[in-house]
This record gives sequence, C-alpha cells and structure tokens, in this order.
Amino acid sequence: MDRRTFGKSLAGLGAMPFVVSAASAASTGGNSMLELMGGSISDVPGIKLGHHTLTKRPTGCTVLLCEEGASAGVDVRGSAPGTRETDLLDPINYVQQVQAILLSGGSAYGLSAATGVMRYLEENKLGFKIGSGVVPIVPAAILMDLGVGDFSIRPDEEAGYLACKAAKAEASGEGNIGAGAGATVGKMFGKDFAMKGGLGTASYTVPGTEIVVGAIVAVNAVGDVYAPNSRQILAGARTEDGKGFRNTMQAIMQGHGVVKSGGANTTIGAIATNVPFNKAELKKIAGMAHDGFARTINPIHTMWDGDTIFALSTGKAKDVEADVTAIGAIAATVMADAVARAIVNAESLNDLNLPAYKDYHPQ
Repeated sequence: MDRRTFGKSLAGLGAMPFVVSAASAASTGGNSMLELMGGSISDVPGIKLGHHTLTKRPTGCTVLLCEEGASAGVDVRGSAPGTRETDLLDPINYVQQVQAILLSGGSAYGLSAATGVMRYLEENKLGFKIGSGVVPIVPAAILMDLGVGDFSIRPDEEAGYLACKAAKAEASGEGNIGAGAGATVGKMFGKDFAMKGGLGTASYTVPGTEIVVGAIVAVNAVGDVYAPNSRQILAGARTEDGKGFRNTMQAIMQGHGVVKSGGANTTIGAIATNVPFNKAELKKIAGMAHDGFARTINPIHTMWDGDTIFALSTGKAKDVEADVTAIGAIAATVMADAVARAIVNAESLNDLNLPAYKDYHPQ
C-alpha cells in the first residue's frame, strides 16, 4: 500500500466509529461506558518495555529498548521540562538512531537512571559505533514526584540498569509501576486535594495493514484527567469534603487558583510505530500526539508542567509508506487512551492521602 493509497484508506475510515470491542477494552473499574484500547507499546515490532519500581517511596523508571536502533523525534510543550539528549533529536543534527528512551520519576535526579541504561546497552555492544566501542544514545525525560514519600529515594543508575534487565517484548503492567509509581494528578489547589496518577500504555493496528502504533505515558499532571472524547472526569482535584471533583477549569474560570502555584508536575510519554519515518517526520508525529494529552488533561502544557513526548520508528514495516498526518492522528488517539488507562489502573496510596480512580468508580 503506497502513501497516497494509505491516506485515502484512512480518510475512508472517517465515517466509521473508532471504538474497541468489549473483549479488548481496558478494565474500567465498573464503568461500562468507558471503552479503551488494549495492548501495549511493546506490540510495536522492535520495541521492548521494562520498568523498575522503588516501592519504598514510591517512584521508578520505565525504559523502551530499541536494540536494533530506531529513528526518533521529540516535542516538548511544558514550560518546566527535565530532559536529556533531546537536542540530538533535532532533524538537522547528526546521529540518526537511538537505542533506548527513558521515562523516569525523581525530577532531575532521575536522569541519572539513563547512565544505567547506557551501561546495559554497552554491555550488549549496542550504540553508536566509535572505533571498537559504542556510545549508546539514550534520550530521557523526567517527571517531578519528589513530593510523594521520601524525597531522598530517587531512580538512579542501578534503577535504569534493572529496568533494562526486565525489558521484554510484551505488556508489563500499568498504574503504579515504573515512571508512574509516584505520579499524581489534580494539583492546581495543592497536594491535599490531589489523586493518584500512573503509567498507561495502548496500541492500535490499522486494519488491512501491518501498521502498528503504540503509546506509553506517565501521567503526573497539574490538571484533571478526562475520559477520551467526553467531559467525564476520571481523576483530578477533589472537593474539600473529598466526595467528588472540584473541576479545575471551572474553578479557574471563576477566579480560584489564579494567584497560586500549581506545584510539581509533568506528563511524559512516547509514541512508537513500525512504519519507517525520519527524524523530521517523527517530530511532527510527536507534536500531533500532544493532542492526546489535550483531549484528556485540562489544563495541560502549563508553566508547572514539563510535558514531553518522544516518537520512535523501528522501521520494521519496511515496505510500508504511510502518511505522516494519518499516523500522527492515530498517535493522538492512542495516546489519549493510554492517558486514561494510566488513571483507571492506578491504585490508591492511603498513607499518603492519594485516592485513585477506583475509589470514585468502584466495581
């Protein structure tokens, strides 16, 4: 299927409902109206997914391994980012492939986990070849979760290494795991009203093709999280009595919170596909995937968020040429479902006064 034919075929799907059957829908805490894609970013050929969780705090890190290399792009929208090797992904710059992407808790301290990822890759002789050695290319992004539990416990080099050792080409958990272990949402009015965020992932295979698009995200937003394509709040800032949701945007529009800091946040994630794309095209796909954030998190891309999305192409579907716009649109839809999955699979941390989706939507 050539690029033009694929674009037309996607246009023809426009009148069809983009829903997932009940058999493949996510666990939704008893809410039968909430149907989400299943799958994992590790469904994309050439991607392995691994986590390491430090349960004592909690915090952790998540790694996407691309052992045969992958083209990559990035789009940073938040105003408080913490990243590593993102300049390298600029389309005008030299190195064309990465061997891993790291998502980590621990704020800037968590970037040290990338050293452990590099150690694992060097041991396996994976990286940019220089003489008889290699330099593994590991872009990374972190989220700010230091206010949850013991500040001194952060993902470090060993955590990154262990996440790589745990990586596999299959689904490996959601919710309170890896980079989502210490994630929280709904913090516009302070942490006393926040709820548990988490890590979510999803994938979609375009019918009649071998094209796979996957997403993964650690949701740690200042804003509320909504069900995709609806105004239903899944998790967010709670009312003072804790019995419901305050609705952050309604409160802001009424003048509440406009002179207060939104605290420490950031939602970070990645898109992966097996379709061959270059760095410029992947930067565009990463940018379009931010629409998935905007559909499910409000407010998003704030001064207190470092929202970042990477996009990867393993190029495994060698004979497929797909339209960048079509894949970017699919990426946004898959990312939106991954955000929701992060929330519906989160577990409460009662000792830290962080209830979860399941506490408000019991089975």
